[in-house]
Amino acid sequence: MKTILPFLLLLFCGLTYSQTTSISGTVVDDSGQPLPGANIIVTGTSTGTVTDFDGAFNLSAGQNPPFSVQASMIGFETVTIEVTTNNQVLNFVLNEGTALDEVVISASRTPERIFESPVTVERFGLKEIKNTASADFYDGLENLKGVDVNTNSLTFKSVNTRGFATFANNRFMQLVDGMDNSTPALNFPIGNLVGMTETDVLSVELLPGASSALYGANAFNGILFMRSKNPFDHAGISTSFKKGITSQEAAGDNEYTDLSIRAAHKFSNKFAAKVNFGYLKGTDWAANSLEDKDSQGGTRASNLSYNGVNVYGDDFKRNIHSVAITMEGLGLLPAGASALVPSEEVSRIGYNESDLTDYNAESVKADWGLYFRPWEDDFEIQYVGKVGTGTTIYQGLNRYNIDGFFQQQHKLEVKNDHFFLRGYVVSDKAGDSYDMTVTGIQILNEWKDHVTYFGEYTGAYVQATLGGATNDQAHLAARAQAESGRFEPGTPQYKAAFNRSINDPNLITGSKFQDASKYYHADGNYNLSHLIDFAEIQVGGSYRSYSLNSGGTIYTDAAGPIDYSEFGVYTQIQKSFELNESLELKLTGSARYDKSEFFDGFVSPRISAGLTINRNHNIRTSVQTGFRNPTTQDLFIGLDSGQGFLVGSAPSNLERWSRPLDVSGQGQLLGQPATITQTGAAPYTNSYTASSLEAFGATGDPTLLQVANPDLIKPEKVTSAEAGYRGKLDKFIVDFSMYYNSYEDFISQQRVASPYYGVAGDGGLSVAAIANGDFQGYSAYTNSEAKVNSYGASIGLSTKVFGNFDISGSYTYAKLDFDQEKYPNFATNFNTPEHKFKASFGNTELFKNFGFNIAYRFSDDYFWEATFGNGLVPEFHVVDAQINLKVPSFKSTFKAGATNLLGDEYYTAFGTGNIGSMYYLSWTINNL
Repeated sequence: MKTILPFLLLLFCGLTYSQTTSISGTVVDDSGQPLPGANIIVTGTSTGTVTDFDGAFNLSAGQNPPFSVQASMIGFETVTIEVTTNNQVLNFVLNEGTALDEVVISASRTPERIFESPVTVERFGLKEIKNTASADFYDGLENLKGVDVNTNSLTFKSVNTRGFATFANNRFMQLVDGMDNSTPALNFPIGNLVGMTETDVLSVELLPGASSALYGANAFNGILFMRSKNPFDHAGISTSFKKGITSQEAAGDNEYTDLSIRAAHKFSNKFAAKVNFGYLKGTDWAANSLEDKDSQGGTRASNLSYNGVNVYGDDFKRNIHSVAITMEGLGLLPAGASALVPSEEVSRIGYNESDLTDYNAESVKADWGLYFRPWEDDFEIQYVGKVGTGTTIYQGLNRYNIDGFFQQQHKLEVKNDHFFLRGYVVSDKAGDSYDMTVTGIQILNEWKDHVTYFGEYTGAYVQATLGGATNDQAHLAARAQAESGRFEPGTPQYKAAFNRSINDPNLITGSKFQDASKYYHADGNYNLSHLIDFAEIQVGGSYRSYSLNSGGTIYTDAAGPIDYSEFGVYTQIQKSFELNESLELKLTGSARYDKSEFFDGFVSPRISAGLTINRNHNIRTSVQTGFRNPTTQDLFIGLDSGQGFLVGSAPSNLERWSRPLDVSGQGQLLGQPATITQTGAAPYTNSYTASSLEAFGATGDPTLLQVANPDLIKPEKVTSAEAGYRGKLDKFIVDFSMYYNSYEDFISQQRVASPYYGVAGDGGLSVAAIANGDFQGYSAYTNSEAKVNSYGASIGLSTKVFGNFDISGSYTYAKLDFDQEKYPNFATNFNTPEHKFKASFGNTELFKNFGFNIAYRFSDDYFWEATFGNGLVPEFHVVDAQINLKVPSFKSTFKAGATNLLGDEYYTAFGTGNIGSMYYLSWTINNL
């Protein structure tokens, strides 16, 4: 044995050496320009490399000639050359292809030309990333056909398709190398705050519409796939550095820095590794709208119940006539004094958002990966780790300062060309995040509680009136008295109250969020096409387990984490039929079964057909059903917003959540206790609709009160029909699609109010409670009784003009079909413009090594509807532009760009800061 082992080792080394073939060469386009980043691969193996900045490559193949080597690059036709000798020089010339030749994976979980995809898919590849006029690749997605990108803040953008967009966009899924990028605490993606670095992005694919048949419950309204570069194929060090300014009327001109670094190395044909680092810092778009949020108009000086959009604390108001009656009954005012006080609502004076945040926008992220190919073929084992922290602003029910938010992901995956099996964990920590709205309220309360404030106001009003003052004069005197001793921003008292609030996780007395939630996910897929000739058959499944742990600041988990799980299995069959030389029919059928431990299982089928005519025309149609389970927030939230409570409708959540509530003096005069306790069951079993309360308040007619008592939440379903065409008409590439979606049990929130005493609908005691202000407002999570439908269409055209200038344009139409008048308390949050138009014009080689691109976007006005507030988003026109210069000797690309070049500030959601302009210079080195 001792003799044989060394012999075998020497023999193996000799065989290995004898089977090594060296190859070198170049890859250029049809005009002779080098193509950096082109893929070079030995056909039938995973051995490969990429071209350098000059289009050159060197490759060692572990086999003897003859064999074939393939050169490919997105946007170009693939070329294969046979290797017949060692040290052969291969010179590839790639002809530019069209967008129809690009390969996508997401539509069918298998590589296919985008031309043949059974459903609509949008793609954003390396070429588009390098040429985008946007500040980074993620912002560049807003130029894709049919895509909406809503700007929450400078570092938090929300991608959406086909309507129903909010910043809590849990109808849309975002995957990074197969890992869900949703935060465990919030249960939806937070843009690219802790996502990918630009130097590591290989491609981005987006599927609009329902994709539940293959991807499960969360892929309900669309799914975004981001794929990174594998170090086996893309080795080396690359960096990108951007420096510039953001310019906004509210915040002024501020520095902007964006840095990303990628280092990857292929140690051998068996082992490769990479690491990425990204850093972004800037100043957020300041939100300073003083418009009255309740649509009553006026300013603080002219409107007693003023509630500014970006003013916090002034949403707390009282009817001073009711306060006077209570004070009179308690002997705090002389008898008959309440008759001097008008029935008018008065709100407190709050604090501007700029007093409650420094608008710091920051993102720091890193990831690393170890890649092992034990047999030097397509079988690969991956470990990937990702961490990220950031500071941003998030708008949900309130405005939140997300400060030092931290998220990490760890994935282990085994795969080859036929299967993958992966498992990963995602966890987060809230850092020093806090609710700005609640912070404003807590500062006011620390200075002067609501009872004292409105008591002083009402007493001073009575005194001024008795002294002969007019109504306006009495209000001025009352406000002056109530505001005495106010904590002004910048004073030691204000700073102390602010710091106490943002460091106190008890939302009754503070505004800090705590969270250490996580979820575990496993999924796998097997493609049986190499085993079965009849058709391409895939099977797969997934499992997810949640562990919610917010310490009672977001969820009702004060007593300990809330754990639950869900799973799904699916299959897909795809078969092509060559009808004749010019006609090919591809049929695809898929179905998925998903089950949450709280709800019955649901099957999501999809059937599609694609007819290819003369290879240049494809007509597709599909019908699919989708569903989504209620989210973690829908089920388990228990959050005090400062102006109402959000209570999830899981049965176990209703009794776990409770709050003590103070009964007014008038209620006590009716024999009620000074304090009552409501549980989470109150909005679901004893409530009136919010709209009927408003009608009762305006008229005093109790018959207008309508009992709400919404049902507990259940899964939402959609049936989606789609048809489309992709093809080449003369010199034009055309991509057209249209869809119709019909929703059942549509999930949303219903605004209700629960009386402190009495039973809703009793016509007596509960009406008195409402009249006395003894009620609590809630947002209840439930399903719509009505059918909700939406439909739309998109068309995109692209071509070349004047030789090699690229020009493209797209138009998107989207429409909601819902009877809002019949269901006034139900918000669909469609939040999508009816008309959108986008266009781009550029040239990657205007002259040698110099290119440019100009992008234009138009959005029709639309009504934004969300828990923070409702309002019109005006139409906007945006122009972005960039010029770039390649310097091959430095392996560098320099870019100068501007977003919102026209300087017309706009916003995409009611309540956010106006989006200003950004001007930047960037230097990218060796990014292949």
